[in-house]
Amino acid sequence: MKIFLDTANIKEISQYAYIIDGVTTNPTLMAQEKTGYQVHDHILEIAKIVHGPISVEAMSHTAPEIVIEAEELAAISSNVVVKIPMNEAGLQAAKVLSDRGIKTNITLIFSANQAYLAAKAGATYASIFVGRLDDIGHDGMQVVSDSMEIFRQHKLETELITASVRHPLHAINAAKAGSHVITIPPKVLSLMFRHNLTDVGLKKFSDDWAQLAKKQGTGL
Repeated sequence: MKIFLDTANIKEISQYAYIIDGVTTNPTLMAQEKTGYQVHDHILEIAKIVHGPISVEAMSHTAPEIVIEAEELAAISSNVVVKIPMNEAGLQAAKVLSDRGIKTNITLIFSANQAYLAAKAGATYASIFVGRLDDIGHDGMQVVSDSMEIFRQHKLETELITASVRHPLHAINAAKAGSHVITIPPKVLSLMFRHNLTDVGLKKFSDDWAQLAKKQGTGL
């Protein structure tokens, strides 16, 4: 399972560049960054750090408008994947863009039906928002599991992204379900590195080594 970082923050992307396979952004994340960069330049800065896919959202509403905007975004960098909304106009645009060799990420998917339609339209990626489903009492990971079963059975080439991740357990369950990708906020990724027993064990090793060095008078 590939790991994408769900942020537009250059510092966070640089911090985790060694372990991530790509980046996903959205208008909210871009608006939070007060770098002074225009969107075009901001994407280029990310592309200097990450050599994998960088999802950038198209904000147009009709299929022809989405296609035009997507072509402009894709021209920024070969890394760019255009995020497109899960609706009829979005899927119409995704089909045109797929035929033109432009990579797309259908976003705001909340059902296996929607994921299947995104794949049929030729999307490169289909993003299921598990956290938002959980928030309203639905089982977001079940949608991931159902979608992956459909993708495997019908040999669909679209890669499924587990998105809207709230906690490390989402990452474990996404991996078990066979999700191709998970996109993770930096604060959740940082939690995946940690465990209390690791901290306790490291402190014990450090304390014991200090005691040994003191007894031997080596200062090591």
